[in-house]
Amino acid sequence: MSFSETTRARAREIIARYPADRSRSALLPLLHLVQSEEGYVSPAGVEFCAEVLGLNKAQVGAVATFYTMYKRKPTGEYLVSVCTNTMCDVLGGQKVYDTLAEHLGVGHEETTADGRITLEHAECLAACDYGPVMTVNYDFFDNVEPQAALDVVEELRAGGRPMPTRGARLCTLKEMAVQLAGFADERDGAVADGGPGEPSLRGLRLAEQHGVSVPGFDPKTPIRSKAEADRAAAEAKAKAEAAKPAPAPEPAEPKAASGSTAPDVKAPDAKSPQVRTAETRQPDASTPVPDAPGTKVPVDGPAPAPRDARAAEAAGVAANPPAGDGKPAGDAAGAQERNLKEAESGTGAEGADPADANGSGVRK
Repeated sequence: MSFSETTRARAREIIARYPADRSRSALLPLLHLVQSEEGYVSPAGVEFCAEVLGLNKAQVGAVATFYTMYKRKPTGEYLVSVCTNTMCDVLGGQKVYDTLAEHLGVGHEETTADGRITLEHAECLAACDYGPVMTVNYDFFDNVEPQAALDVVEELRAGGRPMPTRGARLCTLKEMAVQLAGFADERDGAVADGGPGEPSLRGLRLAEQHGVSVPGFDPKTPIRSKAEADRAAAEAKAKAEAAKPAPAPEPAEPKAASGSTAPDVKAPDAKSPQVRTAETRQPDASTPVPDAPGTKVPVDGPAPAPRDARAAEAAGVAANPPAGDGKPAGDAAGAQERNLKEAESGTGAEGADPADANGSGVRK
C-alpha cells in the first residue's frame, strides 16, 4: 500500500521531534500514524515505519506485536472493550461482555459484518472505582449494565456517537490513532465535551470541605506555553544571579608572632588529617603544639645524663602503677629500677646473675 502524502508529511513531523541520533524513538507514534490510515498495522505499515526510520522489519514488528493497542488485523470503526478482570468481573463485567458477544454475534477481537464494531475483553482498564467499565476507542463508559452496553453499541451501529461518561467527544478508531500519534483533535469543541467522574473528584471535594489548598495557587492562572515557561525560567535565573552577594575576599594568612622562629605554615584546617595529627601530637602536657603562635622551634641540646634518665623513668613508673597480677612481671617497678642500674654500670646480659635462670627479670 502507498501511504498518502498527508501521512508522509506527518511522519516527517513526528521524526523531527526527536534528536537525529535517536530517531527510532519515533516508532511508537509512527505505528499509531499508519494505523490511523489503514485501521490496523498492516505488513505495509511495518515496512513504511522501517523505511522512514532506517530499521529492519523485524525490529518494527517486534514492537508492533508487543503492545495491544496496535492491531494486526482490520479493526472496526469502534473498538468496544469490556473489562473482565477481577474487580469488574465481580461487579458484572463478564455478564456485560457475554451479552454483547451474543447480541453482536462476534467473539474476542472479532468484527461485525458491517465493519462498525470490534469486540474485545480487556484484562484491566485501570478504572476499578467505576466498575464495571467499558471503553469505546479508549473513552470510558462507567458502571455499565448489560442493557446500557447494548444501547451504546446499537447507537454506534446506527451512526450515532453516544457521549462517554468521562472524557472528550467520541471519535472513530482512525481519528483516535491520529491523536495517539501526537496530533490534536481538530473537531470544533471536541475536547470541551464530557467531564470528570465523581470518584475522580472525591479528593477535590474533601479538600474543599477541610479547607486544604496549595499556598499561593490561583486556579485561574493560564497555562503557559513551553516558550513562555522557558523565558520565565531564564528571567528568574538571571534575577537570582544578580541578587547573589559578591564573594567575600579570602582572609590573609596571619603573620607569625614576633620572636617566633617557626616557619610560616597554613592553618591546621587546611592540612590533611594525617599531617595535622602528627604535628599536634604532644609528648607531654607541657609541650606546646609545634606551630602554635609565639613558640620556638626546639633545637638539639646535650644528651640527658643517666641520672636524668633514671629520674624520668622513675616518674613514669610512679605515674603508671602495675595493673595487678594479670600484668606481666617484667613491667614491675622493681625490675625496671634494676635494669636501669645494670644499664648505668654497663653490666647488661654479660653480668647477669646465673641464679636468674627463669629470665623473668626477678631475682630469686
